[in-house]
Amino acid sequence: MEDVRITLAGLWTAMMLTYLLGDVLRIFAGDFTPGEIDGQPAGQGAWLGAALIMLVPITMIVLSLTLGYPAIRWAGLVVAALLVVFNLFGLPYPGLYDNVLIIVSFAFNGLIIWYSWTWH
Repeated sequence: MEDVRITLAGLWTAMMLTYLLGDVLRIFAGDFTPGEIDGQPAGQGAWLGAALIMLVPITMIVLSLTLGYPAIRWAGLVVAALLVVFNLFGLPYPGLYDNVLIIVSFAFNGLIIWYSWTWH
């Protein structure tokens, strides 16, 4: 049982790093304007929302290692599926690198769903 927990924590970590890589590349590519989200001035609420979204995989890393079975199994299934739906609404992204990274994150989400689903 512990092997699945470690695998899930690793997959959540990989997904979080993929999201962060996209953010870093967006900065270096100049594909964003400081203080704006989607071309609109962002207030504290928007930044709080962005922070909460980025906290999802971080929280799932901790929960994968600490939450009891079967709760973590169902949490992984639901949260990974919700992240796929959330990210589908942003497609296609302007940069090729962003689209590649989101496809990679879909693969990580798929693996999280598969490991969670087949965990007995």
